[in-house]
Amino acid sequence: MKDIAIEPEVVDYITHHGRDFRLSTSCYGPVIVPLEVKPPKETDLRIQVNGNILYVSRVQARYIDRITKRMLCDVAYLRSCSVFKD
Repeated sequence: MKDIAIEPEVVDYITHHGRDFRLSTSCYGPVIVPLEVKPPKETDLRIQVNGNILYVSRVQARYIDRITKRMLCDVAYLRSCSVFKD
């Protein structure tokens, strides 16, 4: 699998929250969400971020080479996307 760069703002965000996140597909494109919103899958790529893990969907990993701050999204905003509805 190719290397995926992570912008410092994303590293800071994950470190500040002190928890694991997942980069997943949404109606709005790739987004970074807490695992409570979208749990990881066995097929996800795992990236260590200062003691936490950023899981990257296998689908997204094929298309991205950089994880950017634009992928950070308010969870309330995502609730309008059918991918994240229970």
